[in-house]
Amino acid sequence: MNHYEEIEKQIRKSALHQKAKQRREDLGNLYLESSQDFLTSTAEPYAYHPPKHIVSAATIILNEADEILLIKGPRRGWEFPGGQVEEGESLHDAAIREAKEESGADVEIVKFCGVFQNVKSSISNNLFLANYVGGKLTTSSESLEVGFFPIDQALEMVTWKNFRQRMEYCLNEEHHPFYVAFNQ
Repeated sequence: MNHYEEIEKQIRKSALHQKAKQRREDLGNLYLESSQDFLTSTAEPYAYHPPKHIVSAATIILNEADEILLIKGPRRGWEFPGGQVEEGESLHDAAIREAKEESGADVEIVKFCGVFQNVKSSISNNLFLANYVGGKLTTSSESLEVGFFPIDQALEMVTWKNFRQRMEYCLNEEHHPFYVAFNQ
C-alpha cells in the first residue's frame, strides 16, 4: 500500500470524514434531472483513484513568544503542519483542520502567504501564517513530536527539500504573495 492509499484509508476512518459523509447523505439527491449519460466505474466502491492534482494547505504557526510550531513526521522529519485539502473544503479550513489534527493546536489564520507548486508531482501547497490561540499540543499518527521553537532553531531543524525556504518566504512579508514553481 503506498503512502496516499494509507492516507486515504485513515481519512475514511476519521470522525470528520464520517460527519461529512453523513451530511452529504442528509442532503439527499442534489440532481433533479440529467440529460447526459455518465460512465460508471467498474472498480470496487472504495478503490483508490489518485487525483490528477493534489492541493494541500500548510500553516506556519507562531505563538506569543514568536516561536514556530513544528511537528516531527515519521518520513520527513521536522516540518510545519499541513496536508491535503478535502473535497468541498476551503484552503483556509483545511489549514486549520490540519494544524489541529497533526498538533492539537487551535489556530487563527492571519494571512495567505503564497503557493509552492511541484509541477512534476502536480502538488500545489498553499501556505498560511497563523497565530496559536489554544489547544493542547499532542502527537498523532502523522506527528511523533510537537513543539514550539525559536525561529532560528526551527529553520535549522527543518531539512526536508524546500520546506525551509517555504518557512522563510512565509516569515518575510516582502515575498508576499509568492508563487514558486519547481520540479522534484
